[in-house]
Amino acid sequence: MTSLSVFRDIPPAQKLEGSLLKIYKQDNYSSKMFLAYRVCMTDEGHPWVSLVVHKTRLKIAQDPSLNYEYLPLLGMKSFIQAALELLFGKHSQAIAEKRVGGVHTVGDSGAFQLGAQFLRTWRKNLKNVCIVSCQKEQYGLIFQDMGFTVYEYSIWNPKELCSDPILFFDVMEHIPADSILVIGNIIDCRLTQNQWTKLMSIIKSKHLFPFFDIPCQGLSTGDLEEDTRLLQYFVSLGFEFFCSQSLSKNFGIYDEGVGILAVAALSNQDLLCVLSQLMDYVGALWGNPPATGARIITSILCNPALFGEWKYSLKGVVENIMLVKEKVKEKLRLLGTPGSWNHITKQSGTHGYLGLNYPQVEFLTKKKHIYIPRSSRINFTCINASNIDYITQSIHEAVVLTEG
Repeated sequence: MTSLSVFRDIPPAQKLEGSLLKIYKQDNYSSKMFLAYRVCMTDEGHPWVSLVVHKTRLKIAQDPSLNYEYLPLLGMKSFIQAALELLFGKHSQAIAEKRVGGVHTVGDSGAFQLGAQFLRTWRKNLKNVCIVSCQKEQYGLIFQDMGFTVYEYSIWNPKELCSDPILFFDVMEHIPADSILVIGNIIDCRLTQNQWTKLMSIIKSKHLFPFFDIPCQGLSTGDLEEDTRLLQYFVSLGFEFFCSQSLSKNFGIYDEGVGILAVAALSNQDLLCVLSQLMDYVGALWGNPPATGARIITSILCNPALFGEWKYSLKGVVENIMLVKEKVKEKLRLLGTPGSWNHITKQSGTHGYLGLNYPQVEFLTKKKHIYIPRSSRINFTCINASNIDYITQSIHEAVVLTEG
């Protein structure tokens, strides 16, 4: 007896950028290169892990006192406290006043899933979500699937090849009132103190609810506090907001995605009400969060010696990225590659745009077996002493041969 499948009308999903990795793996060329990994890479071509994480993981694994019981719905209390202190500073007035709190979340997008669920139920007047970023952000789909109308705005200036504060404020002027304002990786905005004040004024006048994203604190500038200075400014002025803080990339525990949804409220009473509602959603979404990644991170953040070692390792990664960017720019200059390449060193963080057009990207992929996304946004930690000459020479050829 045969019957029709209940899945017969399901089409394949639209191919995402991840298919680039599949094409790369199918390439039999011996010297092929993939420059679009999400994770930090070492010079040996392996995912970077802070050495202090290795030590801490071994110590935890050998701890006979651990009982591996389920964590509470809100997560590990010590982990949430350590994460909040990393975000807002150890001596934050908001932490002392108990008007900021958090929920232990799962993966890189768990905080957005949780926050979106809460806002859909309790803030029905916020029907629009406006995402402002330098790149296409994946969490737009989360809000879209929950029935929000999603607007995405890029603050990347393709002519100047940089994030553009002028473009940012032009976007802010056009954002509908009573919207959720999602700012992707706030360090990319590069705003001055006066511009911060202007941003506050717009948010207040338009009754926007900010939802920040801190995906890799410390890996943008090498300075943990600098990467969240705007966030600390917001909370010091009494703003209410949500913030997704992912703590996987900056510790190098990519396979144990963990973070928090930070909540800033006007008072402790308001905060406790919000957290109680979030706890109900957690029960439905994932129940009890995983503990191993949180234990590793908490052990490091709460131990001054280990914390110092971790900060030093982050600084080393960022300094190496800056050096690689300088070398790429200089090699392209020496090759006489047409155009200015100053934008490479002006960008912060592990990833940055090369500023290549689609024919140039296609040339690199098909002729040189160098795999990069259509946007030409690459992971600079994939470039090292053994491949930098081939990569820069290939970029030079791509630009020269496709010019005009």
